[in-house]
Amino acid sequence: MLIFILALFGFALWSIVPLDRDVFGRDGLMLGLDLKGGSYLVYEADLSEIAPDDRAEVMDGMKGVIERRINALGITEPIIQVQEQEGKHTIAIQLPGVSDVERAKELIGQVGILEFREQNEQGEWIPATGTVDGKELTLTSRYFKENTYVDLDQVGRPLLIFEWDETGRQLSEQITGRMIGKPLGIFLDDEPLRGEDGHPIAPIVRSVISSRGQIEGLSLADAQDLSTTLNYGRLPAQLGHWEEEDGSAVFIPEVPLYERTVDATLGADSVQKSLLAGAIGVALLLAFMISYYRVPGLIACLSLGVYGTLLLSIFKLFGITLTLPGVAAFILSLGMAVDANVLIFERMKEELRAGRTPGAAVEAGFNRAWTAIRDSNITTFIACLVLFWFGGALGAFMVRGFAITLFIGVALSMFTAIVVTRTFLRLILGRRVALRPSAYGVSE
Repeated sequence: MLIFILALFGFALWSIVPLDRDVFGRDGLMLGLDLKGGSYLVYEADLSEIAPDDRAEVMDGMKGVIERRINALGITEPIIQVQEQEGKHTIAIQLPGVSDVERAKELIGQVGILEFREQNEQGEWIPATGTVDGKELTLTSRYFKENTYVDLDQVGRPLLIFEWDETGRQLSEQITGRMIGKPLGIFLDDEPLRGEDGHPIAPIVRSVISSRGQIEGLSLADAQDLSTTLNYGRLPAQLGHWEEEDGSAVFIPEVPLYERTVDATLGADSVQKSLLAGAIGVALLLAFMISYYRVPGLIACLSLGVYGTLLLSIFKLFGITLTLPGVAAFILSLGMAVDANVLIFERMKEELRAGRTPGAAVEAGFNRAWTAIRDSNITTFIACLVLFWFGGALGAFMVRGFAITLFIGVALSMFTAIVVTRTFLRLILGRRVALRPSAYGVSE
């Protein structure tokens, strides 16, 4: 068992030193919004055209689309949660470390449908339609393959390259075939797609467009954002928020219901204060354990070091986001890890006072304290599950972070108290320093 513990501790130590080193695809600890800084956005969804029975499925689909779009921006581990309260459907989004919030909001809020239009005799833009398999269809980006990309022409101007699927190919051939010499309007979410100069993009059709096409005039950033939106899914409904206007509800698209930005400086300050509080607490804890329990207290401190290293390793390797309440739960779990040792050591002292040898007292202490440790930790697990559920139902992400960290910490504390501390104590039982009752804090 000692070899297993040392091997586990060595691996955990290797994985976290230094903390920002890439290990198995994990680049450092994942810090939450309150520690790293970033933005918190809440959108409402316009599901007025969606059947009530289909709304939950639509919201789950929107969550997946938003997550793919955000990941495409290079934002790691966004926290996205779908909520339903009083008949309103919302999506809450945490974006840790985001520097360009406006770009993220534009990408999140767009439905992401390009529609191609032609002009009627009055010069008005109307949908460009064609017939496929006896059905009249509108030419839109719904018929794009999800392999759109940005290229540069010979003079360095961005080009958005797209490819039609079979239905799109047939529609494009019909429509562009009859529009040679005429402008083809391009609209994004019912608004004209505008170029870098601010003017609507409406290229003149020079030839029949079949399998592939390109859009010119966009800035490089706009072309890249549009390519991302087209490739990573289209929202089945609009995001924004509802407002009361003249006694009726009006939907405002692409504008979040709530937005909050956390300065990275505030997050760094929170980390520093948390580390200071944790260091003071741990120092007091170690001093008490060693002065009161002597040799077992020192062993408990060593086990606590193993515990902290393993816990940080779990956070890093499994990509668990650490929030400020999570740091508080981490510090709390340190105390709870020692709490199990206190129960064991007090039972050991009772056995020593009754005249047992140190070896027998150690074994009896662990065996008889186990039920109390088990029951107390089970109640903590139940409390963590309740906090996690309520945190999810109410959108309180900080509460969920606290619950997750505390649950993992308590589970790990059981391992270190029962296995690690016991193994270390057995290792020193044959030593002279461990033969006297005074070494366990018991008067001779």
